[in-house]
Amino acid sequence: MLTIKEVSEKYGISQDTLRYYERIGLIPPVPRTPGGIRDYQEKDLGWVEQAVCMRSAGVQIEALIEYVRLYQMGDSTIEARRDLLQEQYEVLEEQRRQINATMERLKYKISRYQKAVETGVLSWEKEEEN
Repeated sequence: MLTIKEVSEKYGISQDTLRYYERIGLIPPVPRTPGGIRDYQEKDLGWVEQAVCMRSAGVQIEALIEYVRLYQMGDSTIEARRDLLQEQYEVLEEQRRQINATMERLKYKISRYQKAVETGVLSWEKEEEN
């Protein structure tokens, strides 16, 4: 058994965030002790870990809530879950392409500034200053 405080510390997110994730359905309901304290089990930690991982990558909350909903509906939703995850994968692939393009632009600009630092000349032969 892990308390909400322990889970919060383990994953580096606030207790309020954990409560929010549970309230909106981003993670399934966490069982409680007879005294009403959340009692996180191994399967609950898997859901928390998935939510933290996916959110840190920018996966939409709505897509994750839908995934949890489909999961709770059982095996008849396996294809729908796969499709949803595939869509999210493709979104992240596009984001990665955009990030890579931006990083290449920054790398080029940094190299130009490095050359200017070394030579004392700021020259933008084929590039506008922006």
